[in-house]
Amino acid sequence: MDCIELFKKAAAAMQTDPRYLELDAARRENDADEALQSLIGEFNLARLDLNHEAGKAGTDAARVAELNTRVGALYDQIMASEGMVRYNAAKAEAQAMVSHIDAIINTAMNGGDPMTVQAPPEEGCTGSCSTCAGCH
Repeated sequence: MDCIELFKKAAAAMQTDPRYLELDAARRENDADEALQSLIGEFNLARLDLNHEAGKAGTDAARVAELNTRVGALYDQIMASEGMVRYNAAKAEAQAMVSHIDAIINTAMNGGDPMTVQAPPEEGCTGSCSTCAGCH
């Protein structure tokens, strides 16, 4: 079996990991949350209004400020919602898993032993020790 097929099997296995399952469940819950989707719709419309107003010749600074405040308030409301808090926490966990996988792949690609990569990389780590200031 070639490495592409093995990586496909590994990717399928990743989709059974609890971190992925939590992210997927949070995503589906948010998609089904009508109140949250309504807020996101309002946010998108307000952002369009803001971009339109800011792009006008002879922009009304007070109107831009008002729209900017509205966009910010909607964004804060969306991000503070229970569903988005859950989603963002799950996303961070899933991204940490992907960073760990990436570090394993990069270690192998740089001639290292992928079996030695035990912990997720530090924040900002590329997985390439050739560009690293040192984490060990």
